[in-house]
Amino acid sequence: MDPKIRYEIEFPINSSPQLLYQYISTPSGLSEWFADNVNSRGEFFTFIWNDSQEKARLASKKSGEKVKFKWVDESSKDTEYFFELHILVDELTKDVSLMVVDFAEKEEVGEAKQLWENQISDLKHLIGSV
Repeated sequence: MDPKIRYEIEFPINSSPQLLYQYISTPSGLSEWFADNVNSRGEFFTFIWNDSQEKARLASKKSGEKVKFKWVDESSKDTEYFFELHILVDELTKDVSLMVVDFAEKEEVGEAKQLWENQISDLKHLIGSV
């Protein structure tokens, strides 16, 4: 299998960083827009979509700013892949945006970006940032 490639996309979001952080860092917040259900046990989060589930470890977080989840294998060992959600605030305009860092196989990057666009659209509707 070819190694996945890293990509970044930035989404402007009309929200306070504090509110946005709740939606990207908690199981209840993530389950409202990112996955059908999200459970956590300690540092491990289980993301559930329809009939599939993926497990990730909360690798790092900076309150009000960013979270990074490392995907783990069946034995809960870190893989080389992760996704990161980073809240950016423009110092001059105070505009808020969400930077997504993720990985996908080369031929699936477009599809992966489209999926993020759909999920971020759901997030924007949720917090009234449409």
